[in-house]
Amino acid sequence: MTESDPLLVIVDAANVVGSVPDGWWRDRRGAAERLRDRLAADGLPGHSGPVEIVLVVEGAARGVATVPGVRVESAPGSGDDHMVDLVAGAGERPVLVVTADRELRRRVRELGAEVAGPRTVRPA
Repeated sequence: MTESDPLLVIVDAANVVGSVPDGWWRDRRGAAERLRDRLAADGLPGHSGPVEIVLVVEGAARGVATVPGVRVESAPGSGDDHMVDLVAGAGERPVLVVTADRELRRRVRELGAEVAGPRTVRPA
């Protein structure tokens, strides 16, 4: 990969959606779709360069469709394991993982990814 590769932003949908108690638990799929749509509209706030956004969904949110600007991946098992696999497969490309999950943050940092909390992509 080269320096011109866009930043790969991997978003932990369950963790970001779960960071605000707005009733998301009543419609997990709908909450993931709203997050996807906001990411498609806003990109990565505060980042001026090109980005590739991957929203990882699991459980009841599986099956959320990809839209222009956001690729949605349904984790076949653990969402955390799938995100670690995505980071491992990125090679030398710059990667940012958006999650508050401490164990996931540790795992992806070991692979060279940067990490940021849910507020990075979600209004407070």
